[in-house]
Amino acid sequence: MLDGIVFEKHGIPAASIVTDVFEATGRAMAQAWGLPDYKFLCMQHPIGNLTEEELDQRARDMVPQIVQLLLEGPQ
Repeated sequence: MLDGIVFEKHGIPAASIVTDVFEATGRAMAQAWGLPDYKFLCMQHPIGNLTEEELDQRARDMVPQIVQLLLEGPQ
């Protein structure tokens, strides 16, 4: 999350992704770093117990959202 915020502050497009249980933490981090409206994506938690194939599928499912976020920009 922080990497994405720092990249965006330097004009480098980024798509930050957190699991849904960390959404509030992500919003707080964006606020603390001066980007209260920073857009990021959430995926279902947990991911640590997924197989490689399941995680790959989740990533593939998010591609349209990632592309949209990168094209729209952070705010």
